[in-house]
Amino acid sequence: MLKRWLLWMVPLLVLFGPSLGEAAWKEEWQKVLKAAKKEGVVAVSGPAGVQSRDSLTKPFEDKYGIRVNFFGASGRELSPRIMAERRAGHYTWDVYVHGTTTGLTVMIPAGAFKPLQPALILPEVTGAKNWRGGGLELLGKGGLLAVMTPFQRGTIFVNTNLVDPKEFKSYKDLLAPKWKGKMAVDDPTKPGPGQATFTFFYLHPELGADFIRALAKQDLIMLRDYTTQADELGHGRYPVLIGTADFVVERRIRQQVPIAVVNPRQLKEGSDVSPANGAAALYQNAPHPNAAKVYINWLLSKDGQSYFAKNMGYISARRDVSTDHTFPWRVPQPGAIKTYDEHAMMMKKKVRVLVREVFRR
Repeated sequence: MLKRWLLWMVPLLVLFGPSLGEAAWKEEWQKVLKAAKKEGVVAVSGPAGVQSRDSLTKPFEDKYGIRVNFFGASGRELSPRIMAERRAGHYTWDVYVHGTTTGLTVMIPAGAFKPLQPALILPEVTGAKNWRGGGLELLGKGGLLAVMTPFQRGTIFVNTNLVDPKEFKSYKDLLAPKWKGKMAVDDPTKPGPGQATFTFFYLHPELGADFIRALAKQDLIMLRDYTTQADELGHGRYPVLIGTADFVVERRIRQQVPIAVVNPRQLKEGSDVSPANGAAALYQNAPHPNAAKVYINWLLSKDGQSYFAKNMGYISARRDVSTDHTFPWRVPQPGAIKTYDEHAMMMKKKVRVLVREVFRR
């Protein structure tokens, strides 16, 4: 009897399987979407700036008619606020869009996120073929943090009125006596692109701790505000800047400010891969759980990624999102060092100890 049943069922599964699966996800999507529209709002914490706000609010609102309550801040500013709210029993936010450092070192240890996989409904999001590397990359035990935009980072930035960017062939060129006292750096003792850059230095087999110690002897000017870093580079206060936020520099380049990013492919050691502020998660105890599901599916779709990656100057991990809006060298190179995953976070603890020692912070 079992054999006869199988002979009947196999053709039926082949014939109707895909349509039954399609009906299931469509039914679930319509149910979640209806509940989301009833909630009427989704609360998103994202990166500071007009570009991030515009890409993470208006396109979603226009498509679904659900208002986005957006809070823009750096990861350094975000985590104290979120942690204080949660300790007080206030659960204000639905969706997290920031960097992996804040996510992995603060939010996940505090139990602030819930697994993403159960919330992913749209086939274009769940389909492995749509993502570079064969699937959406999830970090954290249980898959808590999605890596949306891993890209090759720029790490050295120059004022083109003062420096020819092509003269740098290795990071060791930064150790030349002529650069002493003339270089600025994003504060590597704090989470951010400066710390990611020094983590890359630390992890690279041809650089390491000795290179960091030598670089510290160059009397670097340490700054913490990304906009100030880019503007003062553009004004020529210093000719070289190390490890700032790429998207701020690219914005100034488009505004014809005399700044250039040193192409990592001309550097012997290359550069690291990082999503910058392109990681996403769902908060535990979200006030608008259905709207949050709709939002995360939209954000990870071709539509959402196209807006976000283009406005931020990032490279989406989706294969079907254009890369024409930014430098070709940003597409991740095979084997490039990652400065955003769990291993890198463990190494960053050592990096923080080292940079505080060498910079006496």
